[in-house]
Amino acid sequence: MFKRAAIALAGAVVLTASVLAQPARPPLTPPPLPPESQAAPPPKAEAYAPSPPPAPDAGIPDSDEPQVTIIRRETQTIEEVRVAGVLRYIRVTPRFGLPYYLIPSGNGQQFIRRDSLDQALSPPMWLLFSW
Repeated sequence: MFKRAAIALAGAVVLTASVLAQPARPPLTPPPLPPESQAAPPPKAEAYAPSPPPAPDAGIPDSDEPQVTIIRRETQTIEEVRVAGVLRYIRVTPRFGLPYYLIPSGNGQQFIRRDSLDQALSPPMWLLFSW
């Protein structure tokens, strides 16, 4: 048993000596900067072309793109969404509570209130506890 401990101690000394005998690595330094004569001169202001004028119809929205009108009040925010000038739905976000949607009925005189824009039938669910 004494022989094994002596051999292990000798091996540890040899390994430690070999690690300490290795040359130290030089510290990492950034590459040298190029001389001023080789650096490219900055581009002149005349080299840039002026931007082209905007297209004449840039201010006119696309007919397929929805137009959103946002009305902010103290107690709620109202977003009216129109496509091709026709009111599709109104999203009402109260200050406290969940947002809901008002969808115009077939005659356009009355609105149907929904909790989402989803058309699928969903069972009634109530939030009992929240923290």
